[in-house]
Amino acid sequence: MEKTTMNPKRFIAQAIPIVGLTVGICLFLFLLSLIGNGSDYFVFWGDAANEIFADAGNAAVRSTAHFNWTFIALFAVIIYIYGTELKNKNYKGIVAALSLYGVHWLYEIANAVIGSAAGYALWTVSPESTSFILLVGVSWELSLMFSIAGLAMSKLLPDDPRKKILGMNNRVLFAIGNAAFFAVFEIFLAGTPAFLWTYPWWGAIPVFVTTYIPFFLAAFLVPDLAPNKQKRFLAVVWGLAAILLLVLIPFGVI
Repeated sequence: MEKTTMNPKRFIAQAIPIVGLTVGICLFLFLLSLIGNGSDYFVFWGDAANEIFADAGNAAVRSTAHFNWTFIALFAVIIYIYGTELKNKNYKGIVAALSLYGVHWLYEIANAVIGSAAGYALWTVSPESTSFILLVGVSWELSLMFSIAGLAMSKLLPDDPRKKILGMNNRVLFAIGNAAFFAVFEIFLAGTPAFLWTYPWWGAIPVFVTTYIPFFLAAFLVPDLAPNKQKRFLAVVWGLAAILLLVLIPFGVI
């Protein structure tokens, strides 16, 4: 059996366009933040003034005070979507969905732990904007959106996982592109009363790099792995999320 060795020059050649694109998008977001500073509709960075509103979000975690029947209707839609994909044997799409959703849950748990330890989470949802807050940073509606985000966006991928676009693997390119789209959309969300950033160093750029890129890398890379590796990834991610939820919620940490 031949041993595969990493070629440093090849690795650098492959990394340069990826790093360049990522840095370029960060610079674009930074320029947007300068241009849009003071906008009534777009928020690029957190603000300590939001702490009073974040307190309300913290107090409303898993409260049923704002429950309404859209909770059931949206859940039924998600069941229909997953059922349809399973019937059509779109197993790669299901893996894409569950990969992103599992990573998303680990991030939400980490965000809630940060909120518990530091007083405020990196992101917080407001109680008035949702029928139910699952954890401090994720509402029922947001969670259901993320449950199908990987599935929906994976449908845009080229069939050939090895195809290169602009010198980059298409899976990586699409992950960065989708991450940028979601980060830009979050700029709008942060400008509404529904979604809050409280730390001045947290905003569109760290969201893009540290949150959404990993989300979509999981959604786009895992389905191309061998089936046993797909199962291992999902078992680890979802197993860890389940253990953390079963331990941290009863102890009042999150």
